[in-house]
Formats: sequence, structure tokens, C-alpha cells
Amino acid sequence: MATVDDVARLISALPEVTEGERYGHRTWFVRGKAFAWVRPFSKADLRRFGEETPPGGPILAIKVEDLGEKEAILAANPDAFFTIPHFDGYPAVLVQLREVDRKALRDALTDGWLAVAPAKLRTALPGYPAS
Repeated sequence: MATVDDVARLISALPEVTEGERYGHRTWFVRGKAFAWVRPFSKADLRRFGEETPPGGPILAIKVEDLGEKEAILAANPDAFFTIPHFDGYPAVLVQLREVDRKALRDALTDGWLAVAPAKLRTALPGYPAS
């Protein structure tokens, strides 16, 4: 089980991350590009669930490199990672923080950072191969 404060601590280890607010919710950026944000369900999202109970919060959205990576993440850990119709065709996954383990969360946040960080900045990430 993770919290939004755990997310903030994990993200603080990534180079050049800033925290701000977007649409009234905590959002993390690298050089002005969002890669992770708190994403509660909107009324429209809740209507789409119909009779089905939506995943419990808090919910985090994380960018991914592309739709292929999105599908791989969703298949690898369906208890913690999911999507909703609003994210169809968009390279991001949703994370149920109550269900995700620390390693999977750290890996997803790092991958989200890599998805938006400029190529030169990626080499500042420890363990990332230099060009």
C-alpha cells in the first residue's frame, strides 16, 4: 500500500522534478511536462462504472512511453494498474495506490519520468545508459 506522500518521496529521487498543481491536484513535472498526477474520478468517470464499484482511491495517473507499454503494464499487474475510457488512446495508466507495491510504483514513476524527460536529461538518471 502506498500513499501520495510515498509517491512524492519516490519522485524526489528523479532529476529536475518539480511539484505543482494542475486542475487542483498534485502534479509532478520534469522540465514543465507532467508525468504523474493525482487523478480522482470525475462524475462522468463514475457514471461509466455503472453498477461496478470503481477502484478505491487515492488514484495516480502516470505517463508511459506508448500504448504498447501501457498494455504491457496493465497485463503485468492488473490488481494495481488499470485504465478507464477517458484514457483510451492516451499513453498513461492509472494506479490504485492501495494495491501497488513499492517496487512496481517506483518502476512506473521512473518510466513515466523517462517518457517525458529530454534525452540529454535521461543520462542524469543513475543507471541509465549514456548515449
